[in-house]
Amino acid sequence: MITDMRKSAPWPLADWISLVVRWAFIASVSLWYAIHNMLDSKILILIVGMMITNLAATVLTAAYQTMTVLRVLYLLSDFAFATIAFYLGNSPVNLAWLGLLPTATAALYFQWVGAILAVVLNLSIQAFIVYRRQPADLLILLGFMFPMYTIVGLPFALISELANSSAKTRYQNTERLSNTTQKRERESRRLIYDLISALSATLNYQRVLETSLNLSEDTLKELDAPDVDHLFSAVLLYSEGADQSPTLQIAAARHIVAEDRDLNLPGTSGLLAHAIDEGAPSLSRNLPADAELSQLASLNECRAAFCLPLRAGLDAYGILLFAHPSVNFFTPDRREVLEIVAKQSVIAIQNSRLYQDLEQEKNRIMEIQEESRKKLARDLHDGPTQAISAIAMRVNFARRLMERDFKAASEELYKIEELARRTTKEIRHMLFTLRPLVLESQGLIATLESMAEKMKETFNQNVTIQADSRVMSEMEPAKQAVVFYIAEEAVNNARKHAQAHHIWVRLKILREGLGLLEVEDDGIGFDVDSVGANYESRGSLGMINLRERTELVNGMLRIDSAPGRGTRVQVVIPLNEEAVDRIRRGI
Repeated sequence: MITDMRKSAPWPLADWISLVVRWAFIASVSLWYAIHNMLDSKILILIVGMMITNLAATVLTAAYQTMTVLRVLYLLSDFAFATIAFYLGNSPVNLAWLGLLPTATAALYFQWVGAILAVVLNLSIQAFIVYRRQPADLLILLGFMFPMYTIVGLPFALISELANSSAKTRYQNTERLSNTTQKRERESRRLIYDLISALSATLNYQRVLETSLNLSEDTLKELDAPDVDHLFSAVLLYSEGADQSPTLQIAAARHIVAEDRDLNLPGTSGLLAHAIDEGAPSLSRNLPADAELSQLASLNECRAAFCLPLRAGLDAYGILLFAHPSVNFFTPDRREVLEIVAKQSVIAIQNSRLYQDLEQEKNRIMEIQEESRKKLARDLHDGPTQAISAIAMRVNFARRLMERDFKAASEELYKIEELARRTTKEIRHMLFTLRPLVLESQGLIATLESMAEKMKETFNQNVTIQADSRVMSEMEPAKQAVVFYIAEEAVNNARKHAQAHHIWVRLKILREGLGLLEVEDDGIGFDVDSVGANYESRGSLGMINLRERTELVNGMLRIDSAPGRGTRVQVVIPLNEEAVDRIRRGI
C-alpha cells in the first residue's frame, strides 16, 4: 500500500514543507488580528478550524497518506482560509499577502500549472472583494501583489519540479533495482528447483555423485561466474584404509588427473580436517600450504579451495571439494549456491543409500527364504521322509511276517506305531517353528516355554527357560517374533551339533532400553575363529542366520565358545529408538 501512495506522491517532502508554511500563516494571521484587536469569534473559529485541519494533515502525512485527493483538499482549505481571513479584515489590501499560502501550496503540490492557476485565482478573488469595498485600491492590489505572487509562486514551483523529477528518477531506479532483484530471485528459485529435480531423478549412487558435480558447474555458469571451466571439483567418500581406519577417496571428480583418483587422504589436518571437525563448510585461500590437499597433483595451480561436509545427523558420507586458481573465486553468493548443492546432494545420497539398502535387504530376504526352503527340505529329508520310508518298509515286513509268526508281527506293528508317533511329533515341531501361533496369542515368553516342551517331547532335549516379564512390556510384537527365531536357531544348533545335556535360554533386561537374549549349553563347544573362517564352504547357514536376524532387530551378536567348554550365544536387543542410536555409537 505504501508503494501505491509513493507512486501518486513521488516527492512526499512537499507535504511537510506545506505543513510548515501553513502553521506559519496560521500564526501570522493570529498575530495580525491580535495586534489590530480584531480577534472576534469569527476569526477564532476560522483559526481553530484551520489548526484542526492542519493537525489532521500532519497525522495523515506521518502515516504516508499523501494521495493526490488529500492534497487537493489541503489546497482547497488553504484557499478557503486565505479568502475568509482576507474578507474579514477591515482593510483587505493590508491582508493581500494571505494569498501567498494557497499559491505556495499549489506550487509545491502541482508545480508550474498549480502556481499559475493559484496566482490567477487569488488575484481574481481578492480583486473582486477590493472592488466591492474599496475600488480605489484595486490598482494598488494588482500592481503590488501580482509581482509578489509571481516571485513567491514560481520559485516554489521550480523547487518542487526539480525535487519531483529527482524523486521520480530515484523511484524509477529503485523500481528497476527491485525488478532486477526479483528477477534474480526467480532465477535462483528456478535453479534450485532444477537442481532438486535433477538430483531426485536417479537413485543410482554413482550417478548422484556425478550429477552433483555437473550441477555445481552448471549453476555457477547460470550465475555468470567467470572461469568456471577452471573449477576443480571432487566428491571424496569414506572408505576403509589399509590399517582399517577410515580415509577419504575420490569417488567422482571433474578435471582431476587419473593418478589422484587412487590417493587416500586421512582427513586429519588442514582444510579437510576443519570441515570434518566443525561439520560446516570451510574456505581456504592458501591451498598450497595445505598438507593433505597439496598431495593432489591436479590442484597444483589452485590457490583457493572450498570444502563442504556431506553429513546428515550421525551419518557422515564424505566431503564435497571445490578448488580454483583464483583466490577470490569463492564469493559469498557462489559459496551459498554450492552449499545448496551440497545439502541437496546429501539428501540424494541418503535416498540412493536407502534404495541400495532396500535392494540388499530384498536380496537378503530372498536368500533367507531360499535357505529356509532348503532347511525345510533337509529337515524333511533327514527326519519325516526317512521315517515314513522306514514305516513303509516295516509295514511290508510286518505283512509278510503275519503269515509265519503272528506274535512277532504284532510286536513289529507296535514298533511301527511308535515310529509313526515320533514322526508326527517331528512334523508338528517343524510346523511350530515355521509359525508359532502361541507367539501371536500369548507372547514371546510363552512361545519359548512351548518350544522347550516340544524339544523335550520330540528330541528328549532339556531346555530351560529363564525370562524376565519386563522384557515383554518393552519389546515390540514384530521384534518378539525375530527374537524367538534367533533363540530357536541357537537352540536347534546346540541340539544338532553340541551334544549338550542341557540348554539354557535367558531373556532379561541388560540395562535401561537394552534387553539381552542368552542361549548357553554344556556341550562340546567349538573354535569360533576356525569355523567362521571357512563357514561359506559349509552346508549349514546357522551362524549366518543368527547374524542376519540380529541385524533385523538392530542388535549386537556375540558367540563365545571353545572346544570342551560349551557355547554361549548373546544378543543385545535395543528396546527403543534411543537405545538403537546408543548401539550405533557403541555406547
